[in-house]
Amino acid sequence: MSITMDTTLASLVTNKRRVSALKSLGIVTVGDALTYYPFRVTEPVPLRAIREAAPGQQMAFAAVIRDMRVVPMNARRGYRLEATVDDADFARSRRVPGSTARLTFFSYRKSYVDWVSMRLRAGTSVVVSGMPSEYMGQLQFTHPEILTVAPGSAGTGAGLEGYARGAASGNGAFAGSADPYASAQSAYPPAAAAPSGAALKYDADTVQEALTRVCRPRPVYHASSRISSEHIHETILGLLWMIGARTSSTPDGQLAGAGSADIVAPTTDTIAVQNGEEKSGTTAESGAEALSQSIPDVLPESVRKAKNLMHRAEAFLAIHDPASTARFKEAIETLRYEEAFVSQTSLLKARQHAHKSSAHPCPLNEALETPRASVGEAAAEPSAQPGASERGAATNLPDLPNLRDRFIASLPFTLTAGQSQVVDDIAADLERDWPMQRLLQGEVGSGKTVVALAAMLQAVGAGYQAVLVAPTQVLAEQHYETISKMVSGLALAQPGAKETDAAADVEGAMGVSSASTVSSSKVPAEIPVTLLTGGMKLAARRKALAAAASGEPGIIVATHAAFSKTFQAPHLALVVIDEQHRFGVEQRESLNAKTDDGTTPHLLVMTATPIPRTAAMTWFGDLDISWLTELPGGRKPIRTVVVNEADAATMGRMFAHIRARVDAGERAYIVCPRIDADDEENEGGSGVSSAAGSARGRAAASGSSARTAAGGRATRAAADAIGIDDPYETFDENGETVARPPLHAVAEIADRLQKLPQFQGIRFATLTGRDKDDVKTQVMADFAGGETPILVSTTVIEVGVDVKQASCIVIFDADRYGLSQLHQLRGRVGRGGTNSWAFLISRADPGSPAEQRLEVIHHSLDGAEIAQADLEFRGAGDVLGDAQSGGKSSLKLLRVVKDADMIADARTRAEQLLAADPELAGEVQLAGAVLDFTRGNETFLTSS
Repeated sequence: MSITMDTTLASLVTNKRRVSALKSLGIVTVGDALTYYPFRVTEPVPLRAIREAAPGQQMAFAAVIRDMRVVPMNARRGYRLEATVDDADFARSRRVPGSTARLTFFSYRKSYVDWVSMRLRAGTSVVVSGMPSEYMGQLQFTHPEILTVAPGSAGTGAGLEGYARGAASGNGAFAGSADPYASAQSAYPPAAAAPSGAALKYDADTVQEALTRVCRPRPVYHASSRISSEHIHETILGLLWMIGARTSSTPDGQLAGAGSADIVAPTTDTIAVQNGEEKSGTTAESGAEALSQSIPDVLPESVRKAKNLMHRAEAFLAIHDPASTARFKEAIETLRYEEAFVSQTSLLKARQHAHKSSAHPCPLNEALETPRASVGEAAAEPSAQPGASERGAATNLPDLPNLRDRFIASLPFTLTAGQSQVVDDIAADLERDWPMQRLLQGEVGSGKTVVALAAMLQAVGAGYQAVLVAPTQVLAEQHYETISKMVSGLALAQPGAKETDAAADVEGAMGVSSASTVSSSKVPAEIPVTLLTGGMKLAARRKALAAAASGEPGIIVATHAAFSKTFQAPHLALVVIDEQHRFGVEQRESLNAKTDDGTTPHLLVMTATPIPRTAAMTWFGDLDISWLTELPGGRKPIRTVVVNEADAATMGRMFAHIRARVDAGERAYIVCPRIDADDEENEGGSGVSSAAGSARGRAAASGSSARTAAGGRATRAAADAIGIDDPYETFDENGETVARPPLHAVAEIADRLQKLPQFQGIRFATLTGRDKDDVKTQVMADFAGGETPILVSTTVIEVGVDVKQASCIVIFDADRYGLSQLHQLRGRVGRGGTNSWAFLISRADPGSPAEQRLEVIHHSLDGAEIAQADLEFRGAGDVLGDAQSGGKSSLKLLRVVKDADMIADARTRAEQLLAADPELAGEVQLAGAVLDFTRGNETFLTSS
């Protein structure tokens, strides 16, 4: 059986419960396992004789079992196994007197006690690693790690002394010969004969091998209640052995050599060892060669040598079975650079691809006089445009040469300098014949919608269609109403009769009466704005689809319905995606197929999610980036207050304050992570809308860890379904998740608040992702109108909801959210120029990291500063496209901000490589890694 990175664990691991537990961590294939990196590595365990032991300090020693007994525990169920060990020979090698210690094991399972008893028979040579304590005047090791040594192995004082000197040198190598035990006879008495019929297996062939294994640094993995870090490590080592590894990575850069420790062959009850793959049948050299073939290098050889990096297979070995902590760090740096190189190569290729595509140029000054470019058959000639004086009279606007400028002149305010610059940059992009790819980043309320509308009107004025895609129906309807009002006074000449007839044919084919089409008059008419959402009634939806399919110049505002097969926009020239992190790359690319002539629409993606400028400039290499940093006048800073939920007095004053604001005619949001109390157990039932995690909720945990949401047991998929972006799980020293209190639910909080005296006579409303679209619309209308001035909701309101009267927001379980998500939620208030407040309700312990995170958002309103802190707290992989990408991200080690210099270096070398080999024909493995990266990272924007 040929084992590759794509081989499934189910075909190799015989323990199906372990396969299931690993799958819950996102580990399904060999590649997933090898890239499930430990979050830390332990320091080497020092060698000490029993007389040198210090309680509470880890140590390792070699000894022989003197006696063993099993004692039933009468006071409680179970057994206590005690074994006495003697380290006389090992102590002699360290020039101290020998002594004895007790090894103690407790268990309720008789089978476990019997198994330990069989291993620790009197006379057995063992190597012990553990933390000593004192009990009843005697040194004791409770549940230490034990490696049994095969009878006949060397173990004289001279040999142990040689090992002790070698271990003291820091790298675990041996002084003198490669095998200092080779000429010595064991001083330990022979172990008793194994019971008849028992197939006793020993953990190591020699004391040397056993001491090497227990003293080496140990990787520690993020674990769960279903599988421990030790079992994860055991499985990965077994897989490495199966692939071909027989010895660990060594400091001289070879995969095998003198002084390296053997990787133990897995037992058949753990790994399905294939015939002919027994340990004795493969040499270290042939194993290294097999490992290199199974794990080919991704980096070009020239880059690897220039940067003095490890081979990829060697790096995996050094991470999962490190000879030293320095070796571990070197391997991590190798794979971190690999991620940087692959990601930058992917981004550069994306930019190359965009420049090779063709797009409809949308010139400004000729927009009203130039016919629309032909699509399929030549388009009909547009009707004659009215003269300049007629246009000015018709629209009551200054006589300006193009639709975009007339729109800007019609605005009741003046664009900021930043807005004007971005509008000009986009205009230059749209005039080219290859597709624009631009990221527009700006704080909430910075005027991104006006900039996007100016771009869409440039495309419409050139005779094409523009689509604005919003993540939720509520936001789409708001955009539709806003845009309709802003363009109501602008005139657009109607296309010729041939195109109108075509539109009628399309509508007729779809069963829509031609009477519902836009008027065929050839006189100036208002710009058509069409709304298309999944929740529309069938007749309205057909009418909207027909309007889009007609190819008439206009603006289409849509939700995910724009990605459906029924949506066709043959003259589509511009796609604007609001909050682009809510959509996968497959959805965005589906819009490229909406044109009949094979052109690629210009793309403008917008986000209010703050991304540090350094990260954006080094990371989003396939997009041109624009920032809007100026806020419009009249916005007052939001006052942010962190409230401990246990502080009843402060909570009461907060509710009284909210009641006062409601009585003054204002509104308040109450945000909870869950819909109702049983969401924790019923992952699929939480129903949080796409605004709260449509992209995030499509996948289980990435290789980074199994994320827990509400009690330490839910998977990352469950956390995503609940709707909270919970990147700050807590782990104990063994990498296992620590249980935390359940998250608050909408139904629970709404019920509790309505019973408070502060809210007597106040009507509440609830809003969650489970609600139907028409219900959401009505709830938001009632909230904005004041019928229900307090809205208890999930994070469905996180993006785009704009209620001017909202002045207060209360966020429960704030210590469990990402900082960027809190910043987004806080931006829902203060949009009408009134004083506003954000209350962050926390159950974080004083001085904990969670409390420190909340202090950041308490003292700062700067989105870039908050994003920087978010990156430092949670790691770039989480913030910029790891678990939130909706796929198996290749970003697991790279830190976008801290590794900016590494990314810049990788980008330079990737540019040189692509200049010489644009298609990567000579780098097959790199080309495959780039393809995997592109597929795995569906979005490059944070989803918090």
